[in-house]
Amino acid sequence: QVQLVESGGGLVQAGESQRLSCAASASAVSIVSMGWYRRAPGKQREFVASISRPGTTNYADSVKGRFTISRDSALNTVHLQMNSLKPEDTAVYYCNAELHYGNYWGQGTQVTVSS
Repeated sequence: QVQLVESGGGLVQAGESQRLSCAASASAVSIVSMGWYRRAPGKQREFVASISRPGTTNYADSVKGRFTISRDSALNTVHLQMNSLKPEDTAVYYCNAELHYGNYWGQGTQVTVSS
């Protein structure tokens, strides 16, 4: 069973920054891509950012230029640097890992941005 351990999150003010991290228990060779999704109150879960094994990154239009996804040299830990946070970024953020043999989710971490 693959586990995704998330860290970071909490309460910040608008305009501030926050960093989320996610460590996968899987071997890096099994990972196709890792990324982040979020679910705001009353809304469906939506894509935020991802990074593929070769290093290709993708971002939702709403976070482009503000959020940056990166990973450690071990390739099984990803980080989401969130700058210029807005109240509309308030959500539970979920780490996702797509492996050759399945798709896995973290438990979620709350990010709250106050105005």
